[in-house]
Amino acid sequence: MKAIVYTKYGPHAVLHLEEVEKPTPKDSEILIKVHAASINSYDWRHLRPDPFFLRFMGGGLLKPKHRILGADMAGRVEAIGANVKGFKPGDDVVGDGGYGGYAEYACVDENKFVPKPADLTFEDAAAMPMAALTALQGLRDKGRIQAGQKVLVNGASGGVGTFAVQIARSYGTEVTGVCRTAKMDLVRSIGADHVVDYTQEDVTKKKERYDLIFDAAAFRSVLKYKRILSSGGIYVIAGGSMARIFQTIFVSKTGARNMKFIVASVKQEDLLSILELMKAGKVRSIVDKRFPLGETPEAFRYFEEGCTRGKVVITV
Repeated sequence: MKAIVYTKYGPHAVLHLEEVEKPTPKDSEILIKVHAASINSYDWRHLRPDPFFLRFMGGGLLKPKHRILGADMAGRVEAIGANVKGFKPGDDVVGDGGYGGYAEYACVDENKFVPKPADLTFEDAAAMPMAALTALQGLRDKGRIQAGQKVLVNGASGGVGTFAVQIARSYGTEVTGVCRTAKMDLVRSIGADHVVDYTQEDVTKKKERYDLIFDAAAFRSVLKYKRILSSGGIYVIAGGSMARIFQTIFVSKTGARNMKFIVASVKQEDLLSILELMKAGKVRSIVDKRFPLGETPEAFRYFEEGCTRGKVVITV
């Protein structure tokens, strides 16, 4: 089968198309014929790796342990392991397998996938798992979102941010999105009540106070965001520079219980909840560009520019 492989860490140029052996599912795995995958910061950070300590967390110290990236994927089940009960060959599925999506076939844990609705395209499905799970779990579990709250989403036009704006709106909150000038119309179109252009004004210097701040693009000091939290408000960081992520972790460890960091976990019930929101028309995938499998290095180059609107999808 064809797959995008990397054998050493580095920029997008280390990715290359290669013919590799088709995998065989283990007892609890399903073999998927991949139709689409997407790019997340997770994939990009494992390509570099950034931060360096990812090498010690299963990535591989001197070279990549997993030669095929691609956590999010959607496709059709071709074969199942001996202990698989939830799926059968021919089922269309979507989920987050961790690795292996940038290939014609991938073996994944059945517990990290759910049935793909028939009216949802493979591309839109593949754009959903990691970004939407991060948004949902960050807002609901870490942020304790409630109807009527004022919610600020920083990085509102990115992969996680576009889902965060829509999910926050589905809870009946008043949402303010922060993005650059060229993306303001997009953020309004997905439901933001207010949009702040960060190239023109610093939202942390405004008088408005927020009950929940969801930061998907943390590059300003978290202490600045703390100033615009209402009494009892919660700040949740989901992405951005490693310096800001570590700052949030440090501040939270020193007693600031309202400063939190979210790393999404793959739960079938949460994937199904998001699909229900999509079925109800409250949430949709925002796909910026689609690249064929062979152009995955170019897709990563585009992703690295940081100008994406929503997600970048790989079609297989």
